[in-house]
Amino acid sequence: MEVEDVLKYFCMLSVDLDSYHLKERLSENEDFVLVPAEAWHKLLSWYDMMDNQPPLERKVVDLPSTVKVEVYPVEIYLCLSSNMESTVSACFSRADKIHAIHQKIRQHFNVSETAESRLWMRSTDTSSERLRNLNMTILDSCLSSGMTVIMEIRNADGTWPTSRPQIMRNSADEDSYRGPPGVCGLTNLGNTCFMNSALQCLSNTPPLTEYFLRNSYLEELNFTNPLGMKGEIAEAYADVIKQMWSGRHYSVVPRVFKTKVGHFASQFLGYQQHDSQELLSFLLDGLHEDLNRVKKKEYIELRDADGRPDQEVAEEAWRNHLRRNDSVIVDTFHGLFKSTLVCPECNKVSVTFDPFCYLSVPLPVSKERVMEVFYVSLDPTAKPTQYRLIVPKAGRVIDLCTSLSQATGVPPNQMAVADVFNHRFYRIYQADESLSCILDRDDIFVYQLSSGCVDQDGEEVVMAIYMRERSHYRDYGSGSNNYGTSLFGHPLLMSVPRAQCTREDLYQLLLKRLARYVHPLDPSEEVEEEEDEEDLYKAQTNGVSDDEGEEDSEEAGPSKKEEETQESGQAKEQNNCQSEASPSSEGEEKAEEEESSSEPDRGSSTEEGQSACGSTDTNSQDATDGDQSAGVEPSGKEEEDEDEDEEEEEEAASCAQANKRLPGRRRNTEKQKKALFTIQAVNSNGTTERGMGEVDGGFSFSSQPYIAIDWDPDMKKKYYNENEAEKYIKHQSMDVPHQQITVQLQECIELFTTVETLEEENPWYCPTCKKHQLATKKLDLWSLPEVLIIHLKRFSYTKYSREKLDTIVEFPLRDLDFSGFLLKKTVNSTEPPCRYDLISVSNHFGGLRDGHYTSYARNKDNGQWYYFDDSKVTYAREEQIVTSAVYLLFYQRQDKIRQPTVPPPVPSSSQPENHVSSQTHDGMDGASSCVSMETD
Repeated sequence: MEVEDVLKYFCMLSVDLDSYHLKERLSENEDFVLVPAEAWHKLLSWYDMMDNQPPLERKVVDLPSTVKVEVYPVEIYLCLSSNMESTVSACFSRADKIHAIHQKIRQHFNVSETAESRLWMRSTDTSSERLRNLNMTILDSCLSSGMTVIMEIRNADGTWPTSRPQIMRNSADEDSYRGPPGVCGLTNLGNTCFMNSALQCLSNTPPLTEYFLRNSYLEELNFTNPLGMKGEIAEAYADVIKQMWSGRHYSVVPRVFKTKVGHFASQFLGYQQHDSQELLSFLLDGLHEDLNRVKKKEYIELRDADGRPDQEVAEEAWRNHLRRNDSVIVDTFHGLFKSTLVCPECNKVSVTFDPFCYLSVPLPVSKERVMEVFYVSLDPTAKPTQYRLIVPKAGRVIDLCTSLSQATGVPPNQMAVADVFNHRFYRIYQADESLSCILDRDDIFVYQLSSGCVDQDGEEVVMAIYMRERSHYRDYGSGSNNYGTSLFGHPLLMSVPRAQCTREDLYQLLLKRLARYVHPLDPSEEVEEEEDEEDLYKAQTNGVSDDEGEEDSEEAGPSKKEEETQESGQAKEQNNCQSEASPSSEGEEKAEEEESSSEPDRGSSTEEGQSACGSTDTNSQDATDGDQSAGVEPSGKEEEDEDEDEEEEEEAASCAQANKRLPGRRRNTEKQKKALFTIQAVNSNGTTERGMGEVDGGFSFSSQPYIAIDWDPDMKKKYYNENEAEKYIKHQSMDVPHQQITVQLQECIELFTTVETLEEENPWYCPTCKKHQLATKKLDLWSLPEVLIIHLKRFSYTKYSREKLDTIVEFPLRDLDFSGFLLKKTVNSTEPPCRYDLISVSNHFGGLRDGHYTSYARNKDNGQWYYFDDSKVTYAREEQIVTSAVYLLFYQRQDKIRQPTVPPPVPSSSQPENHVSSQTHDGMDGASSCVSMETD
């Protein structure tokens, strides 16, 4: 048999002639023989090949444990996402890279090289996984025979076919919209205005945006960087940029990007408010690590200057930086500092050069502060007056009172300062407390006191007085059967002589204090009809009866004869109460039932049984125990007086039994004097009732008492004038416009380069002294990047205070010259200039607790300025950009700025509702009128 016949026979046995694939389960040297490439080509030259038969070429693959010839390659099915029914099969070596599959699909399906695409690996009908790294081998990607690889091509509007809709739909047809690229809003997902503002500024940074629009990032994705995010942040950011610059959307929903950010930075999880500068810092660092061209970072030992020239040390530092960090972020945003540290003990000078991504410059801080307060005079007919005061920023509450004293003539020691929130005192300040505890948004009330000094054991006591309205119905849901109450109006602080701390005296003092908006009773209304004890008992709320005012007056000064009768009668009742074991009257059963029903409520607040006991007679010790509901027991004292409370409860219960055994003694014997309101002792929140101790007919207080004036709804409606109570007067100081401090940006940069001493929390280790020292530190600018980000440090946080500075920083929109701040002087004409033009701004409106972020940006294509407020986009004028809300500034070096390629658009009234509009900007500090100052 000829050699050609032998080869043909061997081929028929080992190869499927239809597909020219090796048959399964063939054995080497029995069913086939592997020959080197040189021998194959020799045989081919001798005998040639059969018609239409491809060579069965195989590769040597490096497996984890061995190196062998790959006899059976991986057969993979290929298709496009637009037509997944049409598939083709192709064989690849396990040593081939995913890029080979990518090119095979492009070639077979005629996909343009300029079309951006991505690959998916589908192992089952329901499971798909992204093939992100095209430089990974098929073996490392876990691709096996029979699996399908799908190519997805990006839509013209920047979206992906398989992604969820990321576009804010509106009435206009998005497919027909062709707006200016980049003029696109970002939907607020819930407190994400900080992210939207930072993204708009980066989107309008020309070198970075063009880098992503050219797809240059695809070749530089770093999937192996342990400091990176496996390329996911870079890809998510690229998706947002491509959608925004497609010119087909009014607003994009960055939900996928937000999810990715929260995944890699847990502080941004959820929908809390955050700082746009913190998000920008994370994003620039994440993009840098995801796009770092250095795949394996080497260890570099840093050297000190040791007297070498600055030029030499700076060049060495920059080379070392590029050996570990080389990306588009470094090319665009990184500059170089010079840091000089001097030891105060040995005068050792340490000079290092460090890279930076942005400048965080401080703002000059004023030593004074403007505060607005409401002054409440002792004159009951005078309305509260609002003042605007100038006080020391590092001052104390007494400084606030001193400043107010100059305007009112009232001595500072006759003033009490309190923070009022939600109809109650959030905090009552002491004179020596720091003003840093008071925020600008707090409602501060200053009350005039009748005495210059109110000591704890002095002749007067300062009472905090709340207004409460009782409900018509009992609150059974809270576990008790008391009537519900709600606070209203403004609270009061009032100094009262201890000698007048009786209920009748307090009632009369409060009537005078509230005379401006509380109408007195007519003389004809002061006496009501007689009431049975049962009706009186039913009318009681929270342990204080509606007729308590009448009882108070009777208790305050009964006649001598009545007093003797009451004392003897009550003593007899108490003796009967203690000696009789089983009374045979109907009142006994009723007393036992009511006593048992009041048992569960003991210890929580005032008992109904106690109030009934306290409403019988006066000036006896038992009556004192029962009258706790009308007095004040200082907060924090319950634990100290537990034993006394238990005794008082037992005595009150005994009194209640005694009173109910003799109901006839209370029936039809007294005229009830009508009262506008009742007095109730409460805690600092105005909710829980507390007891008052009575000594010699008056009430004693050992700490700050809180009193509630309880109004019946009908009485409040008739005698309380709410409109009058809310009125106040503005002092002429409020008419003087608040002059905001204005500084120049150059002043902030000079302050940034000023010598400072390190804080105790951050000392420097001196290599000469061999210990930590509070060295002096000075930062200087050595070299600046193409795009310079300047962060204005408006938020100031210390261990003692925190505040937001609303200082207006004036900055140039063009020709910002840094030549005076650079240590590195221009060596020759080839050095880039140090002049910058503004390209975008991030704004923050509001205070520390809440606020709203917006941005201004100059479009790189048409040169027009726009105002971005989440999904809203409006035209902007250059004179509107400088405001007190500016937080981040983006400058680009003039030699890198390109002239606009298209003319700026002309505002049209026929544009769709959500499209760019030319609204005038007459809002806060020149901000757009469309800015909503509501919390995000």
